[in-house]
Amino acid sequence: MQASIELLDAEGEDGLTVRALTAHLSTGRGAIYHHVAGKDDLLAAGTDAVIAEVITAAGGDQDPSQALRALALGIFDAIDAHPWVGAQLARQPQPAIFRLWTGIGTLLGDLGVAEPDLPTAGSALVSYVLGASAQYAAGARRAADGEDREAHLQQLAEQWAGDEANPAPGDTAALLVEHDDRDQFLAGVDIFLAGIAAQM
Repeated sequence: MQASIELLDAEGEDGLTVRALTAHLSTGRGAIYHHVAGKDDLLAAGTDAVIAEVITAAGGDQDPSQALRALALGIFDAIDAHPWVGAQLARQPQPAIFRLWTGIGTLLGDLGVAEPDLPTAGSALVSYVLGASAQYAAGARRAADGEDREAHLQQLAEQWAGDEANPAPGDTAALLVEHDDRDQFLAGVDIFLAGIAAQM
């Protein structure tokens, strides 16, 4: 799994082939096929390994709301560090999705969310975490360094500010260049948690 993750990080999904993996590990194809059926299994297992590490790190004795924040932020950072994970998590079903649902569902239950609200709350939080993380990671890849990012956001802000038909984007445009994706993502998680607390 570690070798697969290294190849995926370096070359992306197209770079992960059984041939490339056997060369990376200096072994034969038979050794690989003894454990997995092919590339799809490698992708699923690599994604599951990354998500398992995030969920383990987010656990511990902290209160459920802090654990949910840590888990959400861990997913954000994992997708930022391993962009292929975001693409894989969009391909359901797979073990990593079940693991993520279980982790979030357990913490929501610990927070006091019960049936019939638990599935809806879990779905909303999973959708936000995966969708926002993938969106921010895609934006970061389009503007890899600080100068490119600032120029990209400045151009976007100017486009938004120029929409006279709708003032709402213009009001937001002034904040675009200075905002921090990670902080904004976590603010969204906090809004979600505040909504849960208000209904308890």
